[in-house]
Amino acid sequence: MAETSFRQYAPGSSRYLPIAEHGLIGDLRSVALVGSDGTIDWYCCPAFDSPSVFAAVLDAERGGAFELAAAVPARTKQFYFPDTNVLITRFFTEEGVGEVQDFMPVAGADERGAGEHCGEAGRHRLIRRVVCVRGTVPFLARIAPRFDYGAAPHTLRILGDTALFESPVQSLALTSTVTLEGDGADARADFKLGEGESAVFALDQVGGEVAPRGCARTEAERQFAATVAYWRRWLSQSRYRGRWREMVHRSALTLKLLTYAPTGAIVAAPTTSLPEQLGGERNWDYRYVWVRDAAFAVYALLRLGFTGEAEAFMRFLSTHISPGSGDGSGPLQIMYGIDGRTELPERELPHLEGHQGSAPVRVGNAAAGQLQLDIYGALIDSIYLYDKWAQPISSAHWDDVCHLVGWVCDHWDQPDEGVWETRGGRKDFLYSRLMCWVAIERAIRLANRRGLPADLPRWRQARDTIYRRIMDRGWSRRRGAFVQYEGGDVLDASLLMMPLAKFVAPTDPKWLSTLDALTEDLVSDSLVYRYDPQASPDGLRGDEGTFSICSFWYVEALVRAGRTDEARLAFEKMLTYANHLGLYAEEIGRTGEQQGNFPQAFTHLALISAAFNLDLALG
Repeated sequence: MAETSFRQYAPGSSRYLPIAEHGLIGDLRSVALVGSDGTIDWYCCPAFDSPSVFAAVLDAERGGAFELAAAVPARTKQFYFPDTNVLITRFFTEEGVGEVQDFMPVAGADERGAGEHCGEAGRHRLIRRVVCVRGTVPFLARIAPRFDYGAAPHTLRILGDTALFESPVQSLALTSTVTLEGDGADARADFKLGEGESAVFALDQVGGEVAPRGCARTEAERQFAATVAYWRRWLSQSRYRGRWREMVHRSALTLKLLTYAPTGAIVAAPTTSLPEQLGGERNWDYRYVWVRDAAFAVYALLRLGFTGEAEAFMRFLSTHISPGSGDGSGPLQIMYGIDGRTELPERELPHLEGHQGSAPVRVGNAAAGQLQLDIYGALIDSIYLYDKWAQPISSAHWDDVCHLVGWVCDHWDQPDEGVWETRGGRKDFLYSRLMCWVAIERAIRLANRRGLPADLPRWRQARDTIYRRIMDRGWSRRRGAFVQYEGGDVLDASLLMMPLAKFVAPTDPKWLSTLDALTEDLVSDSLVYRYDPQASPDGLRGDEGTFSICSFWYVEALVRAGRTDEARLAFEKMLTYANHLGLYAEEIGRTGEQQGNFPQAFTHLALISAAFNLDLALG
């Protein structure tokens, strides 16, 4: 029998592809990570936050994978079909060249539709189309799902061209145009293609009204064309014509993949527990809707001319999130489930070893109960921009805004856990104060522009009080800089938002002094650390890499300070840290490796904003 697994016998961490060696496909409900070797090693079905069926990226042995590659030694290259989220992995062998085309048909994603659909509304289909483009290439496929994060056993039945994987919690059907064989509870296929020949694998979740259904070569071709057309039609809405357009559009396509079409939710990242440091404990589940991250994503997409995602997120807010009584963490949680649920209990999965042995693997997120005052500024700023660039908000939305601003006026001076979700206790974080100022200031602007009813005297008094508080207590004479929290001397990269949020003039002497201090303390070859955990303990062990959103904020701060040459060099350097497809994780390690959940909405939305403003400044 041929080898059972392409990675199974590799020693230690070499059983794992680096985080950056992956591409992303999706259908606006979930995504799959496809390694540069052709292996799908992360896939949750049918939704982003469903339990995984393939999770070899978190445990090479127990996680499960869908391996599909040349059966002989091959060089591989990976690229996106131009202007789409259809991923091509090419295999160059001595006898020929083959490729795997990976995509997920987008069915009923929005009112514009996706053209050709894959059938029933409940069908979630992942298609792998294998084509030999030159010579002959032998291929090997191994399909090894591991249900419920590898905790649920399953059985295999092969019925003609269909392999049925059945577990107590979920069932998958794999249909194939080549012969499938059983290998224990896994399925495999060995086949050889000549030039111009193809094979198709289609994976569906089945059960209820969704039965196994084949995917003939002609149907796969139609689905491929329809999926390409959907993504190109979506991208054609972009108004961006500036420099670095390919990177900007790849970031936009990535943000779109992180949207959950049924509700309009936008997840922070589609993965859980990819480590911020190998061997460290900073492993979190990001498959949820952070109010801050989603609001920033809406801002970035609006910048480019995509209004549909902003409209959908506004619907998510009005349908699933209503300002509560204001107890505990405030009228809004910092994060919600993609269906708007508020309970996101965090637990560890000790049976999974973690990426390259980096335990623990966590699902759920205990930070949902934290108080993070900055979310109100991010949210109301995005509502303000939506009203300005897309369409006027409704009277009901304005009532919600007034409720939130009233709460902020009463509670802005509380200590909180801050934007970085520290687990080391609450402090009077300056960034939280800054974004409370933004919340009130943008609401005042909106009320004035639209003539909407508001308690403007109260709002103005609170806004001005916050401004004075930041200037008085947030400034360190010793450091000659604004600092992380009141009365401290620690620097924090989140303060790069001060001129971006229009709190301080970008050429104000106090700000320029702060920018110089941040450059000296937190910047390393254009890469920016969030803060120094040694100087400001955050309640967690281990170090972390540089934070990519901060690196792009730094570019934008340099632009606004008139230092465009420095900004351009820093931006070009940041582009060299992207992976081979233009994707970024949350952080970048000491030797340039991607760290943390992947890909990260925060990073891509910040890239869009930095490119937009740098291009504007360059003229």
